[in-house]
Amino acid sequence: MAEIQARFHLAWPSFTLDVNLTLPGRGITALFGASGSGKTTLLRCLAGLERPRQGFLRFHGELWQDGQYSLPTHRRPIGYVFQEASLFPHLTVLENLRFGLKRNTQARPADLEAAIELLDLVPLLDRSSVNLSGGERQRVAIARALAVRPSLLLMDEPLAALDYARKQEILPYLERLHDSLEIPLLYVSHAPDEVARLADYIVMLQAGKVLAQGPLLEILAQLDTPIRLGQDRGVVLQAQVIEHDHQWHLMRLAFDGGNVWTRQHDLPVGRKVRVHILARDVSLATRPQIGSSIQNQLQGVVDAIAADSHPGVMLVRVSVGASALIARLTKRSAEILGISVGQPVWLQVKSVAMME
Repeated sequence: MAEIQARFHLAWPSFTLDVNLTLPGRGITALFGASGSGKTTLLRCLAGLERPRQGFLRFHGELWQDGQYSLPTHRRPIGYVFQEASLFPHLTVLENLRFGLKRNTQARPADLEAAIELLDLVPLLDRSSVNLSGGERQRVAIARALAVRPSLLLMDEPLAALDYARKQEILPYLERLHDSLEIPLLYVSHAPDEVARLADYIVMLQAGKVLAQGPLLEILAQLDTPIRLGQDRGVVLQAQVIEHDHQWHLMRLAFDGGNVWTRQHDLPVGRKVRVHILARDVSLATRPQIGSSIQNQLQGVVDAIAADSHPGVMLVRVSVGASALIARLTKRSAEILGISVGQPVWLQVKSVAMME
């Protein structure tokens, strides 16, 4: 798989970006961190909108920057989606989409048609851009970026200006991008729910430096990772709908190592989904529990133990087949249960949050 190799050192009076990255050549890479951590600056360096004196960028084997040499932005095969859609108010949706193609000799009508279909824009094509909702405007902006046939798609917090309802409206379209695109997508966000739902790879930025990076599902299962999607530790698992229990309005999800029940959603059997299981929602036992209200019980083996932020609490990672879950328990409980690496245990999972 082709990779993106990037090294940038950009110094301003109040901020310095200093990163060295090798990113996947396909899938969604999330640039994650608090406001001011350097996410947008890094994205602009990749686009050529910022030109650090000390920089190196190679994409698919092609040199885009090396020291003073920098391939101009208009010659980089990129699509860029900003926080604001920035559509031309005097043009219809279709005219906005076609406008971006005029100076791009690589774009084809078929690319525009594919983008329109992917983002479900046919009902909107004749509407004025001023009569669109925030979510609709961003769908048009994404289609406009795709229509130029980019080799790299960059998104700078595309949902930041939307309310919760509009975000939920557009997230399924971003999932479509994840499933259909053969190109890498770099996605800037400080929203944990977006990252957990969309990202394959994550880069955690803090004060202009890379704090941690790696495949999302793997890095969240590491006990020493500084990355947290939200206030609590937890793992994200790739799962699949395998059963609906209509009597009790439940749905069973299988992952590589076991299965869990969660609240029923309008999803067909076979649909792939992601679930987020927090450490606080996982308890441990040395034998199967009978007469418990917790229906999700999984058998596993302790494979790592680490201290938590409080001196009386610890984190325990348990391998369940090819997957891993993390439990938080008091050191007193761990002592009573005799928790140690290699020990078989039973996990009780109180709550499973499906990323939706």
